[in-house]
Amino acid sequence: MKNTEYEIPVDGKVMACLDVSAYSHSVTDYAAWASKRLEADLTCLHVLDHKTVRPASGDYSGAIGMDAKSHLLDELAELEAKQNRMAIQQGRAMLEQAAAHATEAGALNANVLQRHGPLAQALTELEDQVRLFVLGKRGEAASLNSDHLGANLERVVRSVHRPTLVTSREFRPVNTFGIAFDGSPTTHKCVRMVAMSPLLKGLECHLIVAGKSSNRPKGLDWAIEHLTQAGFSPELHIEPGEAERVIADQVKALDLDLLIMGAYGHSRIRYLIVGSTTTTLLRNCHIPILLLR
Repeated sequence: MKNTEYEIPVDGKVMACLDVSAYSHSVTDYAAWASKRLEADLTCLHVLDHKTVRPASGDYSGAIGMDAKSHLLDELAELEAKQNRMAIQQGRAMLEQAAAHATEAGALNANVLQRHGPLAQALTELEDQVRLFVLGKRGEAASLNSDHLGANLERVVRSVHRPTLVTSREFRPVNTFGIAFDGSPTTHKCVRMVAMSPLLKGLECHLIVAGKSSNRPKGLDWAIEHLTQAGFSPELHIEPGEAERVIADQVKALDLDLLIMGAYGHSRIRYLIVGSTTTTLLRNCHIPILLLR
């Protein structure tokens, strides 16, 4: 049985999940940045989600004749095979370009991988060798709709247990980051990951808390001390209000380049994407978000 309880990974590769959406360039750039910071190999992945071309249901042999029906099915099969070949060739070319660009940007040992099947399933099968997944906020079908998250993103965040960096549409250098802290075990894990990983070493660090100053979340002092011992100088920001609004406001006010927060696990799957703080911030924040389970 596959182990679903992962510790914070300290080795493995960075995996950039690419498609032909408008986010592919920023995914490549952020993956290259992470590969360089982590000194980890980079794999550029393209997953072809096979969709079979099917004829209309029903028996129309009496209307169009058996020979015509057989010929139509042959043409549909030929068309599907041609479309699949073109998709494979297009994906391969995209991967080669991405790997070359990532290498120029400082990525280590950039290589390419193409798989068939649903994206979430592919990533689950590959995650044991991965340290960090990088993917765009929206895919091919949703890239221009700012109010809609890609369906693949929801499935991936539900399925994988490795850290997942969800990129914004445009890359910008990462100099500052914020940790959304609420005292939960997952946000404690976020702090430990930041402290032990080279990904964010030397960058400006902020702790963001939604609530009253008189009601500090459990473990806040520990978080500050833990980050300080790791060489950071965390600045604390406590603001009253709902978490979605407070975090989004602080991201803008502090002009942060990256947000780190926890994503719900399977025990709260109904709230993982629909109606959750995670979803709201993914929709409304225009900076990359690093999600931890």
